[in-house]
Amino acid sequence: MVNYKRYKRNPVLDYPQREWPNKEIEKAPIWCSVDLRDGNQALIDPMQVDEKIEMFLYLIKLGFRDIEIGFPAASQIEFDFLRQLVDRKLIPDDVRVQVLTQCREELIDRTFESIEGIKNVIVHIYNSTSTLQRDVVFGMERDEIIDIAVKGTRMVKERAAKFPGNIILEYSPESFTGTEMDFALEICTAVQKEWGPTKENPIIINLPSTVEMTTPNVYADQIEWMNKHFEDRESIVLSVHPHNDRGTGVASTELAMLAGADRVEGTLFGNGERTGNVDILNVAYNMFSQGINPELEIEHINEIIEIYERCCKIPIHPRHPYAGKLVFTAFSGSHQDAINKGVKALKERNGQYWEVPYLPIDPSDIGREYEPIVRINSQSGKGGVAFIMDIYFGFKLPKAMHKEFANVIQKVSEVQGEVSPDEIMNKFSEEYLNQKEPLHFRKLRVDDLSDEIESEFDTRVTLTFTDKGVEKTFTSIGNGPIDAVKRGIEENLGFSIKILDYSEHALQSGSNSQAAAYIHLLDAETGHVTYGVGVSSNITRASVRAIFSAMNRLGLGE
Repeated sequence: MVNYKRYKRNPVLDYPQREWPNKEIEKAPIWCSVDLRDGNQALIDPMQVDEKIEMFLYLIKLGFRDIEIGFPAASQIEFDFLRQLVDRKLIPDDVRVQVLTQCREELIDRTFESIEGIKNVIVHIYNSTSTLQRDVVFGMERDEIIDIAVKGTRMVKERAAKFPGNIILEYSPESFTGTEMDFALEICTAVQKEWGPTKENPIIINLPSTVEMTTPNVYADQIEWMNKHFEDRESIVLSVHPHNDRGTGVASTELAMLAGADRVEGTLFGNGERTGNVDILNVAYNMFSQGINPELEIEHINEIIEIYERCCKIPIHPRHPYAGKLVFTAFSGSHQDAINKGVKALKERNGQYWEVPYLPIDPSDIGREYEPIVRINSQSGKGGVAFIMDIYFGFKLPKAMHKEFANVIQKVSEVQGEVSPDEIMNKFSEEYLNQKEPLHFRKLRVDDLSDEIESEFDTRVTLTFTDKGVEKTFTSIGNGPIDAVKRGIEENLGFSIKILDYSEHALQSGSNSQAAAYIHLLDAETGHVTYGVGVSSNITRASVRAIFSAMNRLGLGE
């Protein structure tokens, strides 16, 4: 049994005064992308400068106005990247570049050197505040941790006074979710008082779920408690930075917004350390699906995917919300029927709102389309054709055969459009089951030799077929009927063939059941391969028919 007793429950905030459960999300937060910092540092192959520039410009195109670009004081690469943005004048005046730094003087000095010439800059300072890190990492008491944050704030304030641009301070009590609420409030308030924000020039207090430690409702309680206890709340932009360690990053973010968060830091598709940051796009599309303006340009999701996958070198999971290849695909016939009826009703009623079963949004609104996989047309994949053959007719095609037969149906669909199940079956019969010329299998006799002769072979077959209408017969031996037939074909017809794969199954149950056999055959002289299919009440006979089907498809005997 899993050793669950090694773990203890994390403390839950006693906060019965909570108000967030009765609220609804009504508007988009201030979005801050951390793709170029938190996201990039988690990549196996971090972005190159040209990729970072492409990502930065695309984030702007999507509508982000707060973009954390990295830790320029800690890395020459990130320093040079930021300077390229400045020198090439790639930072619009309405974009706030966010730079991260620890509360150390030499790092803060280097940070200010890196941002020279930028109009609007968020200087993001942090230090860890959790009970665990105070104990095992720093060995410091509360007052010592507060002193680090206050001194860091003072150093930024002194340099901001001499900076020609606009400096906004952001402070994060890192590992906030593992910090006592009274201490989190104390250290944030100390930073706030040292900075001296106003309503017109607020400070950003960022409360990160650096590691998800509890259920999303607890994080919401923590955010609301802080929100209600801050002094001079109007001088604070309350920001959250959720991660996804428990798989609830999106839920934590949405509940935090109900609890008073003004700003959300995250990444495209949830890239980031460990299980990732919150997926900003997921939250934005959720808002969109509820009739709320997400204030991001997210209507072209395929373009977002293409740039993300190319720059980050991480594929999107096929079931990823909104973006996955399969999320707007219905496999179930009942689902397809409901969707089709819903779409029809929507058109007939000319309704104001999108209301279709199983489709929370109109896929076309974000550049996608609904794809019912059992509806076969020129856009259908190989899995759909195989699905039809299985569900409608009981033929369980070998996986390697899916593409071969799908290509056959593709050619038909390109001419006529959608192809019905019956048309698919007719084409299957034409291509495989009825491939009986020029070599037409007629009859087979199998004899067991295991007790008759001393030989490596245990089976003799006598096979009759017609070659362009001329009846011929051969006898051959081998290890089993299929091997004996193969040897006989090679010896008597002069073909060099190899059976690459073989499978069979019953088509129906009962005394009158039929068996289907699939032979993957190689013509050794040409290197060409194809499948043959045979059906019979006798599995051996079905297999031989499959061999002849494959030979005819390869053009042998012509």
